[in-house]
This record gives sequence, C-alpha cells and structure tokens, in this order.
Amino acid sequence: MDDLVRIPCVLMRGGTSRGPFFLASDLPIDPKQRDAVLIEIMGSGHPLEIDGIGGGNSLTSKVAIIGPPTRQGADVDYLFAQVKVEERAVDLSPNCGNMLSAVGPFAIEAGLVPIRGDRTTVRVHNVNTGKIIEAVIETPGGTIRYQGEAVIDGVPGMAAPVYLAFTEAVGAKTGLLLPTGTPQETIEGIPVSLIDGATPVMIVRAEAFGLSGSEPALILDANRDFMAKLEAMRIEAGARMGLGDVRSSVLPKPILIGQPLHGGTLSVRYFTPHACHTSLATTGAVTVAMAATLPDSLVGASMSDFRLPCDLMLEHPTGRMGVRVALPAGASLPAVYVMRTCRRLFEGAVLARRKN
Repeated sequence: MDDLVRIPCVLMRGGTSRGPFFLASDLPIDPKQRDAVLIEIMGSGHPLEIDGIGGGNSLTSKVAIIGPPTRQGADVDYLFAQVKVEERAVDLSPNCGNMLSAVGPFAIEAGLVPIRGDRTTVRVHNVNTGKIIEAVIETPGGTIRYQGEAVIDGVPGMAAPVYLAFTEAVGAKTGLLLPTGTPQETIEGIPVSLIDGATPVMIVRAEAFGLSGSEPALILDANRDFMAKLEAMRIEAGARMGLGDVRSSVLPKPILIGQPLHGGTLSVRYFTPHACHTSLATTGAVTVAMAATLPDSLVGASMSDFRLPCDLMLEHPTGRMGVRVALPAGASLPAVYVMRTCRRLFEGAVLARRKN
C-alpha cells in the first residue's frame, strides 16, 4: 500500500452526531492540504459518500481535530469541520456542541489531559468560535466511563453522561448576543429574532408560515415553498448580522419555534440549514436558551414567567432536550448547561491517497 497514507483516527459518536476524531499533529499543517485530505477521507462529493467514511448526512459528515491548547485557561483545542456531503468542500464557520461532548474523552485517552478523580473537567477551547466550554467526564477509578444510565432523545440506548457548561455562550461569530442591536425585527414582513449565542441563528415563529412547529423533519424538508422562503430570509439575516453573503455558508441557522405538544417549554425545529435536524443541535439549544433571557425576543416573549435559574425542555422531532440557564456566582452573563452522551465506536487508521 505504498500509494496510501495511514492516518490514525477514532470514530466517535458525540450526542446526536458522529464522525472521526484526529490529533492535529496527524493531519497536514497547511489548511488547504488538510481540507483536501478530509474531503477524500469522508468521500465528499457523492450523496452516499460511498468512497469514504462519511455517513451521507450532514450529521454524520463531521470531523473533530484535537490538539494542545492555544488559549490560556484551556486544556485542549477543538477545531470542528463540517465536511459537505454532495459538495467537495469543508466549512469551518460553524461549531458543533454534540461532537463537543466526545472531545473530553478523546483528549483524555489521547494523553492530552490527565484524569483528575472520579470526575474530570476538561476545558475545551473551540477554535471555531474562540470560546471555552467546560466538559465534565465520568472517570471513576481512573478510567473513562462510557456505559451508564443517561438517555438522550435521538440516540438509542443508555450511556454515561457528559455535562457541558457553556459559560461563554454569547457572540460565537459576531461577539454580540444581538448583532443587529435589537431582539426582534422583520424580514419580508415576518418577525424574527437574530441571535448570536453559541451559534448565530434566525428564530421565527412557525405560525408565520402556517405551521405548528411540531411537524416531522421530512415533512418540512419536502415543503419546497417553505424551504425556499426560509432560505431567502436566512440570506438576508446573514447580511444583517454582519456575516456577509451566506449563500455558501451554513450560518446563520434557521430555527422555528412553536407551542409544545408534550409538556415541554417550546417546540423547536432547527435547520442545518437546508434540511431540518432530526433532533436538535446542542449549540442551537444553547442559543434558544440565551434568547429566552431577552424578554423582547420571540423566545422571551413566549415565556413571560422566565426567571433565572430556569430549566427549559425543548421538544424536537425525535424527543426532547433539557437545558438549564443560570447565572454563575460572580458572572455578569448567564451560562447554559446541557447533558449529552458519547461513545467510542472504532479506533485505527483511515487510508488516504498519497499526494505527489
């Protein structure tokens, strides 16, 4: 196999996402060469990613690149790469909170972070946003615990919990929770809230499109008129938020909110952005929670009894996600706390063609 290069990797499920985890030192230093390798590894450019290890879906065509910290106070760096499925391209503009839940365990097993008692806190520097997120990993007896009794909707079975604390959940891309300076405005005559929390989003009430916000993901995806309208609004939202022309970017992400059907706080439909997420992105849930702290936002206006600390239950297409919003001692801004799970699925090496 002289024409192939073996690159060590670990395939991991993080929350409701899945993808290979690499040490930064095992990938090319040059960003263009690195992205070319990731495109080949994942099989990008084919709807099934048949010639690679991607899953043919945006939720399973994700890559995590882990290395030593470049920000003070962090334990590791985490660079997230969204490898597009049908287009041979890599997008580093978003971040992924679900994949984040597997960063701590990967970093510990890679020898980047020592185990510190029965629970180990890993301070993860998300290179995409410059933010630090704390991940608390179960490490009883000096070993990582993957099996447990925690359950998250969208993933079968049970696993050990991973607790994420988004203590810097403001301005992932623009540096501002309200990039346009207002919690509510209109685009094409429809009220929206443009929020930049853990990720930039455009929040819209489902009823503005004649929807409930509890529709199955496939039904929303098949509604071409609705999807076209949503995309046109998203493009305008991106320009207003200072993100430029977002036609080829996945940011901002559209979010529909509606009345809950199963006892939750809100019904939420998160778009990736050209398809409805089959569950809910962690960064999307965190940003909805931050929007709840703004009384005049679309989310805050629907929650007149919101008080800190507050537990929110967000209904999504395959169940519910709970988030807690609280003001840490001595902090001026709220933090958002989420429980996820992860699993180490496969370890070895992926084979890439040798470039001359």
